Amino acid sequence: MVQQAEMGAAIPTTADRIRDLRSEVADPQVVEKAKRRRFSASYKLKILEEVDRSPGRSGAILRHEGLYSSHRNAWRKQREKGVLKALQKKRGPKGKSAERVQIDKLWPDRARLERKLFKACAIIDAKKSSRRSWGSTCRR
Repeated sequence: MVQQAEMGAAIPTTADRIRDLRSEVADPQVVEKAKRRRFSASYKLKILEEVDRSPGRSGAILRHEGLYSSHRNAWRKQREKGVLKALQKKRGPKGKSAERVQIDKLWPDRARLERKLFKACAIIDAKKSSRRSWGSTCRR
């Protein structure tokens, strides 16, 4: 060790050694949980068509795509039931029906007409009550 000191190399201190050991220790962070793979209906149908075209190569096709034979079997059952066709439909909110569009268009007019009717009824009631208060002799 004396020779290293004479050659100009610094002798590592205890703090340096601890720092080096800490940097060599693996990072203790938790690895992310693997996410379940999701396959679109079009992808499933494409794979099934490819496997059906070349039945002797189905294992090679599945290996190339990273799939299992259980995937193929389940997808075939889904195809037979017609589930894959149903999955190709777009999700999300449906458009408004023509009837609903017309109702939404007429709703403000309805509210305006109800307010107008209310005012008219109030005016008619006021006229009726005012005639009675005059004490008219028309009804004798």
